[in-house]
Order: sequence, then C-alpha cells, then structure tokens
Amino acid sequence: MNTIVTYFRESLEELRQVRWPTQQQAIRLTVIVIGFIIVASLFFGVVDLGFSEIIRITFA
Repeated sequence: MNTIVTYFRESLEELRQVRWPTQQQAIRLTVIVIGFIIVASLFFGVVDLGFSEIIRITFA
C-alpha cells in the first residue's frame, strides 16, 4: 500500500515540474503534425496506387 501512495506522490511532483507548451507552440506543432500526416497520406496513397496498377497489369 505504501508503494502505491509513494508512486502517486512522486507522479504528482513530476507533473508539477512539466513545462507545458504555450498556446502558440501548441498551434504550431499541431499544424506541423497535420501537414506531415497529409504529406505521408499522399505518399502512401500514390505508392498504393502504383502497386495496385502493377498487380493489375501483371495478373490481368
């Protein structure tokens, strides 16, 4: 029981030391992540389309 209480106390102490991003930083990082997701989705979509065409031509 004591170890559980100690764990939660130490966890709360660590959370007090966290430096949360400012609103501007959070917005900027969110835009970067969304942009990366869009680029990665387009890339994998093109790769998938290419493989689909290769398979269609090969086995048609």
